[in-house]
Amino acid sequence: MVHDSSFHLHNIRIDADQTVGITVRDGVITDVSAGQTVASDELASIDGANGLILPALVDGHMHVDKTLFGQPWLPYPAGPDRESRIETEKQLRNRFPAPVEDRAAALLRQVITTGTGALRTHVDIDLPIGLAHLHAILALRDRFKAFLDIQIVAFPQSGIARSPGMADLLDAAVAEGADLVGGIDPIAFDEDLTAHYDVIFGIAERHGVGIDIHLHDAGPTGVKELDGLIERTRAAGLEGQVTASHAFCVGGCDEATFERLAAALAETKISIATHGGGASPLPPVKKLRDRGVSIFAGNDNIRDTWTPYGNGDMLERAMLTAWRSGFRTDEDMEIALDLASGAGAKELGLAGHGLDVGCAADFFVVDADTPAHAVADRPVRRMVFKRGRLVARDGALTAQAEAELR
Repeated sequence: MVHDSSFHLHNIRIDADQTVGITVRDGVITDVSAGQTVASDELASIDGANGLILPALVDGHMHVDKTLFGQPWLPYPAGPDRESRIETEKQLRNRFPAPVEDRAAALLRQVITTGTGALRTHVDIDLPIGLAHLHAILALRDRFKAFLDIQIVAFPQSGIARSPGMADLLDAAVAEGADLVGGIDPIAFDEDLTAHYDVIFGIAERHGVGIDIHLHDAGPTGVKELDGLIERTRAAGLEGQVTASHAFCVGGCDEATFERLAAALAETKISIATHGGGASPLPPVKKLRDRGVSIFAGNDNIRDTWTPYGNGDMLERAMLTAWRSGFRTDEDMEIALDLASGAGAKELGLAGHGLDVGCAADFFVVDADTPAHAVADRPVRRMVFKRGRLVARDGALTAQAEAELR
């Protein structure tokens, strides 16, 4: 019997005029051959029908526990500021028609069909709910492990210094399975940069985990928060283990400040996660990459009390990032695609991401001429493979995948 994670995919393209055949054995790419080769051994042969093959997408910043994806439409209920969104979400939590597990599972199913093979999600750790959301997402991580690689950030949505008991909850969250510890706007939100960083760096050092902190603040406050993050990263020896999510201040500062921050970020290997939000300063993608700063992309909030937008598709996120960045050439659009794929895989520590021999067979097929064309059109994913298994076809999970996820 042919193992369902071993096959030969032929008549497939990696660009407009580069047709290849790809052999997969036990979920790993073992051969990439030029031309429309067809396997002659015992392997099953799959016709790619001249489609374009791309490595799995990676969502580097999500909030799956907040989502209302698949639920009845909810008109945006909050005001324009962070505080209003946080308080509105707290007020509505107990009124949502479905539990966290069901809402998050619906979104996870959706992202699989769009070609996402791995993601990092921030999960609310909050005094009224304790670790309830964490436990729900930990259970889903195990349930979906054959379909998605999931990293969890313990996220103190309501702050730390102003929320007595939060430090202990965050510590417990990491002890119980969160992969990283998070934070949020130490000065403007928590009003105590030192205390905030004392907690999250202390947890990171005690448990040997990384940090992924939300830094929304622009202007001098945001710069001071980022400077503090850089200083603490150096002092803790956590170079390469810290992410500044959003880092809007990098997109709104003067040139001299940008160059100073970029040099320090590159030196400490602090990465930036961006969602390309329409109303926020966008970190300058190409300038950061040129200066050695790692930047990757995520959807952030998807159809919840924070935003009515989002469908989980990282090709769409790549398009939005390219559009906001003024990218028009194929080369630049491929940079935006890398933010949604290879760059995220590197920051999440995913070994074997790509289409080379030895890489995991995590990829998808679309009807597009080139990678840039795929970013522009965001076509339906014709076939999605995870570790060599066909898990979705034409925008829907396969029957086998649905059966396994019930």
